[in-house]
Parts: sequence; structure tokens; C-alpha cells
Amino acid sequence: MSLRIGKLAERTGSSVRSLRHYESQGLLRSTRTSGGHRVFDDDAVDRVVYLQHLYRAGLSSRAILEVIPCLDTPSVLSSEAAFDRLVQERDKLRAHRNQLTRTLSALNDLIAYNRAHRPSQDA
Repeated sequence: MSLRIGKLAERTGSSVRSLRHYESQGLLRSTRTSGGHRVFDDDAVDRVVYLQHLYRAGLSSRAILEVIPCLDTPSVLSSEAAFDRLVQERDKLRAHRNQLTRTLSALNDLIAYNRAHRPSQDA
């Protein structure tokens, strides 16, 4: 059985625009009918749901392209590569979070200093 893009969108809770984007990024494949309509295999539903999880986790299309082979050609090697890439993305997010925490702390210090050294309104 095959699904047209609208039906795939409906079954995955995704937008048609997102599905077209996934396809343009090489993350999702379709064939075309003689009338030019996109047609997807039933396994596209699981793939789109997985892509949605990866995007929600903050991965870019480029990072997802490195993770997705574990679905296409499952093996110890592709699984390990996907695991390593996910760990790398997590570590990058942690480093970013830590930098944001330091920046927030510095901003709070500046606000406290400003508050302590503001001239009084009576002057």
C-alpha cells in the first residue's frame, strides 16, 4: 500500500510542507505517480515520526542525515555511529546551556551592581 503526501501528513500529524522539506533534505523518499503526485511507502509513517523526534531533540538536517542510516541499513556500525552523533549533539547542547548559565549570571551581577549604584531620585 502507498500513501499520498496528504494522507502521510494526516497519519503523522505533520504538515505537507514539512514532508516536502524532509524530502528535499534527503531524509524521506517518494516515488511519483504518472500524474506527478508524490507517493510514500507505509514505512514512511514510522520514518516521519522518528524524524519529528530528532528535530524536536534539536538536531539539524545535517546531523539527522548522519543518524538516519541506522534505520536504512541497521548494523552495529550504523547504530554506533548514530549513538556517537546523538551523544555529540547532547554534549554540544550541554556546553551551550552552561554558556547561557554563565551569561545569565554575569547579567544578573550587572543588574545588581546597577541597582546598587543608581543615583537616588531625590538628587
